[in-house]
Formats: sequence, structure tokens, C-alpha cells
Amino acid sequence: MKKLILVSMLYQVTDLVRTIEPELEGKTVTYIPTAGIVEEVEGMIEDETNILESLGLKVDVLEVSAASYDSIVSTLTKNDVIFVGGGNTFYLLQELRRSGADKILVQEVNKGKLYIGESAGAVIACPDIGYCAGMDSPEKAPELTDYTGLGLVDFYIVPHIGNAEMGEAAKKAVEEYHSRLDLKVITDKQVIQVEDKSYRTL
Repeated sequence: MKKLILVSMLYQVTDLVRTIEPELEGKTVTYIPTAGIVEEVEGMIEDETNILESLGLKVDVLEVSAASYDSIVSTLTKNDVIFVGGGNTFYLLQELRRSGADKILVQEVNKGKLYIGESAGAVIACPDIGYCAGMDSPEKAPELTDYTGLGLVDFYIVPHIGNAEMGEAAKKAVEEYHSRLDLKVITDKQVIQVEDKSYRTL
């Protein structure tokens, strides 16, 4: 069964994640920080690692823009959970595709491996990421010409509604695309839980 947890900010919803997945203790997680690398967020990997460890997970960092294909395959296939962090969605998709990690990731999630996507990591699960061009900078992914997402869900998530910094851009995306796309909007304190083709917002 396909299982996803899509969030805006993981540290704001750890209690919800524990409720959804109470048996994370002792499991291993592949943490992909690539979206945040290009944004140069200081201390991001350490902070995200601490959050994942607070959920009882053993963290294995996989920076796909610098990893070999063999390392990508072995890391994504051996660990129990996949967590893709926030940052620039376009750069993230560019590097997942360039490295071949996109296909391995989709394969593992379709086999039933839990996928936790935060912000950019949530958006790439959608059918296409073009709708978030006002929230992120496509210029940071000069090699990306096709905005087709991973297609793990059939809706389009808009994170960060109400956020002091990113909320305005999120609101504009909703205004522009609500009549064309099946948008699912969440605040920083909400979660979308997906099981196969059903989902709920918590």
C-alpha cells in the first residue's frame, strides 16, 4: 500500500506524524536534503536530522546532487522510510531526475515504503510542479525543462498558507490555479496523509 505524509514544516507536526505512524522507533530513514542545499540554509541538515531522530528514526543522509548512482540505489532501497526536505522544488526535481534517483524513489514508494515530503519534498510528489513557480525560483534549475513531478499523488499541494514569509506567494498560487488544478492547501501545522488513492488532511 502506498503511504505518504505531506507537510509544510516537519518540526511543526511531529506529534501528528507520531499519531499517523506510531512505530517509527528504530527504523532507518533516507533523508534527502538536496532542495535546501541550493538555498544555502545554515544548519539545515543538522536541524532536520535532530527532528527525524526525535521521531525515533536512524538518519542516513543522501545528497543526490553529489551521490553516485550505486549509492542512491543502495540507500533508497535499504532504508525503511524516505524523507525529502524543503527548499527549491525545481532544483530538487532537476537533481532527482539527473541522478536517476527519481525512478528509484517512485519504485520504493509504490512498493509501500513510507514517504515523508516537506514543502518542496511534498510538491514534487504531485503530477507537475510548474504551479509553484511563484513560490520558488525556476532559475536555480537551469537544466530542468520538463516540470512533470513524481506523480505519487493526483492532486497539487500548496504548503505554507498563512506563513509570515511564504504565505503570500502560496496565496497567489491558490488564486491563480484553483480553477484549473485540484489544489490541496495546508498550513505549517497541517498534514496530508495519503494511503493508496485516499487521503485526509489533519
